[in-house]
Amino acid sequence: MAVIEWIRFLFGALFLLCGLLIFLIEMVGVFRFRYVMNRMHAAAMGDTLGIASSLIGLILFSGLNFTSLKLFCIIVFLWFSSPTSSHLIARLEVVTDEKKEKHYTVMNLDKPEERQKEDAKSGNTEAGSAGGE
Repeated sequence: MAVIEWIRFLFGALFLLCGLLIFLIEMVGVFRFRYVMNRMHAAAMGDTLGIASSLIGLILFSGLNFTSLKLFCIIVFLWFSSPTSSHLIARLEVVTDEKKEKHYTVMNLDKPEERQKEDAKSGNTEAGSAGGE
């Protein structure tokens, strides 16, 4: 029985260390990127993966009990809420950014004929191109 406990301990520690490493990489990404959308992407992806990895490590430490079920419910909740909140914040940034042409190309999807004319002028023959770099 002691061997199983050690294996569970090692895997739990591995998941916790992996979560800490993901948080460290996320923090570096948040401070190194210049554009707010890149920062937000690094933060959202790091939070989702880092929290899940850390909580899985805690589940392994705890064993199969009611506390593990609660930790799993927290993982599920965060996996739904974190991407949703990041998406809403990203949409707010796109709508309120006054200098959006500096960061990305804006396409008007309501008028596809204007897009075809713009693609023809720029020499872009790819049908589904976003037009940005």
